Amino acid sequence: MKGLAFALSSVLLVSLAQLVLRAAMPELPALSEISSLQMAQYLKPLLLLCAGLGAYALSMLCWMLALRYLPLNRLYPLLSLSYVLVWLGAISLPMFGETFRWSSFTGVLLIIFGLLCVSLPRRK
Repeated sequence: MKGLAFALSSVLLVSLAQLVLRAAMPELPALSEISSLQMAQYLKPLLLLCAGLGAYALSMLCWMLALRYLPLNRLYPLLSLSYVLVWLGAISLPMFGETFRWSSFTGVLLIIFGLLCVSLPRRK
């Protein structure tokens, strides 16, 4: 049970990291355009960038802990849940301006179906 909790925490954190980084990047200028005097004007996107990178780091920690408790062949398919969660966040949150497409929805359904095929226990 511990391993599954760590794995799901990792998936949630990596999904959050993707969404936060997406929110930060359009507001950040190129590195060559940032000077120490301009840092204050880019405080919000820099904080979002740091938060996203921090979520990635926590996600990796959770993943390593999950690997202590469960075999990789049971854990690895769970990572595909992050694709579903990021897609849901991107189309649900107005700040991203992403539109719903049936082809993407079909892809998400295929991911979920594949995850079920791999993860459900086999009948004896």
